[in-house]
Amino acid sequence: MTNYEIAIWVFMLAAFLGFELIRRVSPLLHTPLMSLTNAISAIAVVGAILITGEKEATLLTRTLGFIAVVPSVTNVVSGYLITDRMLKMFKKRAPGERGPVQK
Repeated sequence: MTNYEIAIWVFMLAAFLGFELIRRVSPLLHTPLMSLTNAISAIAVVGAILITGEKEATLLTRTLGFIAVVPSVTNVVSGYLITDRMLKMFKKRAPGERGPVQK
């Protein structure tokens, strides 16, 4: 097997396992799961930056690395914003206070 075939098998296995595991997660655990997913996306950003910055990288590698960085950074930033917004829903309010929680 070549490296590409191994990489495709690992990708397919990871996609299948990820789908099956996340599908069985209790709804109460979705907020911590989202935070973990954001951390994994941050690791993908670092990997894409490392690949893009290699000395031996071809134009195709640099282009694909850049294309990987942009959506990954967008996913990380928006994921943390959404997680922060969801966690604000669980903060305690002052007695008699109504409406959204203020900072």
